Amino acid sequence: MRVSFCQGLLTGAIALNLLILYYVSRAQQQMMEKRRNPGRGSRKAALPASGLGGGIGGLVGVGVGIIGAGGVGGEGNSRGPRVTVLLREFENFENYVGDVARSFLHQRPELPFLAVSDTPPYPPLSLPEGARLLVLSPSPEQPPQAHRPEFHVQTEFVLLVPDGVELEQGRAVERLIRELEGEGGGPVRLVAAPVLARSAVQCLHLRVSLREWTATYNPAASGSSGSVCTALQGDAVILIRSEDLFNLSVPLGRPLLPSLFIQTSLHGWKVKLLESPCFSTSHQPLFSSAHNQWKADSHLKEATSRLMRNFGLKRLLLADGKEQWHGCGKETARCFGTVRDDTPEYLYLERWTPPCCLRALRETTKYVINILESSGVRYWLEGGSLLGAARHQDIIPWDYDVDLGIYLEDVPNCDYLKNLDSGSLVDSNGYVWERAVEGDFYRVQYSEANHLHVDLWPFYLRNGVMTKDTWMEHKQDVEFPEHFLQPLVPMPFAGVTAYGPNNHRAFLELKFGEGVIENPQYPNPAKKRLDRSRL
Repeated sequence: MRVSFCQGLLTGAIALNLLILYYVSRAQQQMMEKRRNPGRGSRKAALPASGLGGGIGGLVGVGVGIIGAGGVGGEGNSRGPRVTVLLREFENFENYVGDVARSFLHQRPELPFLAVSDTPPYPPLSLPEGARLLVLSPSPEQPPQAHRPEFHVQTEFVLLVPDGVELEQGRAVERLIRELEGEGGGPVRLVAAPVLARSAVQCLHLRVSLREWTATYNPAASGSSGSVCTALQGDAVILIRSEDLFNLSVPLGRPLLPSLFIQTSLHGWKVKLLESPCFSTSHQPLFSSAHNQWKADSHLKEATSRLMRNFGLKRLLLADGKEQWHGCGKETARCFGTVRDDTPEYLYLERWTPPCCLRALRETTKYVINILESSGVRYWLEGGSLLGAARHQDIIPWDYDVDLGIYLEDVPNCDYLKNLDSGSLVDSNGYVWERAVEGDFYRVQYSEANHLHVDLWPFYLRNGVMTKDTWMEHKQDVEFPEHFLQPLVPMPFAGVTAYGPNNHRAFLELKFGEGVIENPQYPNPAKKRLDRSRL
């Protein structure tokens, strides 16, 4: 059979592609084999030293070679070291990074030691031979892997150490390795040892709910062979497999322990806190002056806020019962933008209303209800707010405003409402009262900056039916008989006692349909449906 020129050309192209595919596959297999067996051969450091002596963002200092004997994990182990010592948390203005490196390298000179900083430290660190600095901030003249820590750790394990710690017994590292290997492939993926003469390390149970933007810490009970929990508080040395560490989205975020344990708890991993070995420190306190301690505390607060913003956590419930808020407030904008199609942006992220926004809505609701009652304005819970009261005695967890119906004839009784023919009024407590631009109703905003609000819908009686002049394109926005309001009845809602219709089930089913209380759904299922299996 005669082969044409085009057929021959096509055959050659296919053969060339297969050859290229073969070599690419071989190269990938070799890279995976090297990563599984990082110590084999005469391998050098992953990347050449660079950075403050060769470009911002790289490694500074002398690269650590691989020693063929005496590595951690057994005498005479020809694979080289199994652990990289990594120091992430330190302050530029006062630190003991050099002392920590010298302590570890004196006891175990074969261990790679890596100090990691977001930006080039100033003053520069004084590191001993065998220790390196990795700067995470990118630099335009360097390849991307120069700033990624996973390319600079070639060992099976990483030992995370705090600033100022000392290694007095070289075998302590081996003890941690044995403990972690003894856990097999179970949920314990980290082991930790306390640092003496520092803040006592505490084992905690951490529950992270991304849907509710909240992390909750609770004390954990101790066991006879060490405590197993999901988070630690205090100073500790932590061992983790390199593969696990670099499978986290943010392996070396700051503050390190909150960043680490928020991510590991979401993976279902646990940490085992051992009673021994213990690591020591000769630097107590860590900072030599009250001013430097204040600077460190300020940096910690800033770093914590930045981390929580990046992780989408607005509220921390601490083990001592205190709360930390990292969301919106009276002086800041709310956490979400303009709502379109009755579906706030956070629902598309599989999240519910941020807790700081719910807090602001509760405060505004309590404030508005107090003024309406003291002014003699009859009101009742309307729409989704009444539905929230019936289901949760609170705002629906994914709702973004509060609706109250009011009698139009009572509006002149309230000084804040009767003069709102146009414009707005900021009262002495910072709340903004205004006539809504969308129609003939009123709106009370949390503040000028934060537009979380309570809407007041004026109804009037016509032929025994409550009606109004502005109707929105909502299923529940319908007229209803006045007998639902005769009388109004108290209902717990959002931390206060509010008033609602006297037969709230019938009222809600008139507006939303039968079974609405027992069958929750997002406001616009055509855009986003609630997965009830996750409730």
